[in-house]
Amino acid sequence: MKLVSVIVLIYDSEKYIAATLESVLTQTYKYIEVLLVDDGSPDKSIEICQQFNDPRIRIIRQQNRGLPGARNAGIRQAKGDYLAFIDGDDLWQRDKLEHHVNHLANSTEVGVSFSRSAFIDEAGKFLGSYQTPKLKGITPSYLVRCNPVGNGSAAVVRREVFAAIAFSPRQYSDNRHDTLDCYFDEQFRYSGGDVDLWLRILLQTKWQIEGIPEALTLYRVHSSGLSAQLDRQLAAGEQLIAKFHTYATQLDRNWEAVMRAYHLRYLARSAIRWKSDAIAIQLMHQAIASYWRIVLESPRQTVMTLIAAYLLLLIPRRLRAHFEVIIGQPTTIFQKVRTRIRIQN
Repeated sequence: MKLVSVIVLIYDSEKYIAATLESVLTQTYKYIEVLLVDDGSPDKSIEICQQFNDPRIRIIRQQNRGLPGARNAGIRQAKGDYLAFIDGDDLWQRDKLEHHVNHLANSTEVGVSFSRSAFIDEAGKFLGSYQTPKLKGITPSYLVRCNPVGNGSAAVVRREVFAAIAFSPRQYSDNRHDTLDCYFDEQFRYSGGDVDLWLRILLQTKWQIEGIPEALTLYRVHSSGLSAQLDRQLAAGEQLIAKFHTYATQLDRNWEAVMRAYHLRYLARSAIRWKSDAIAIQLMHQAIASYWRIVLESPRQTVMTLIAAYLLLLIPRRLRAHFEVIIGQPTTIFQKVRTRIRIQN
């Protein structure tokens, strides 16, 4: 059997970490080790984890270095053939790892196996929407338009993939913590590191990235600090563009405008989810101004995002809940058809 190293990223997660760890330890695929990376968390997350009596658990402690630094620490100590990641506030369906192990065993050319995801709120309630990107034929050109993996808790990666894209911490100016190899670029402290990693895998290795149709990851959406999150993600998008100039020479000459536009649309959809109509409208206008062909390349998502943003602006707040129920049902039914989903509330 293949050993799976599950790397759990822990920072300020005490409200959710018990449920997250429970969803890992109760996986139907049992041959796992669980690496809890305490990234200098200021709360009681680790104390909660220590209440779990399971010999598969190991705790790694370090000063705060952000998501990529915590992931790098976990990768360095992982012993598994496959490495899986989950943030300290997300959840997995019980058979997630079983599906991914089977997928990788039967697809020798695939280095990264990911699942689709369902959105849950802070209380763990299903929000009625899913991440449903395409699953096969993922190219660098597609990646600059859409991150198919979607979030940091969806992917399972072969160990050989990380060996193929390892780099010295001195290769990039912000990776100077130590002399050990890095895998995630630590300059993307808050956002953007996943896309950078997936693009390097596609451009620099033989491995493919491929998804499975089940929504096996439950991604928790937080309402607090929306404007701060958007500011950080906008800055991360520009960081990605600046870095891609150094190695993404295989992409067409419009890739910078393309990436900026699709990233802005993604942020607009996040703003809509939290009823920030003015921010969503502004972001959509910027997206179309950056690359107007987004309307032709992805008409349904672009037009629907614009419509939703303006409807939020025009509909009185007291009527929004009723309106969302009416328009949400067809979308949810359509996504359920595309996504083999089993939400357990």
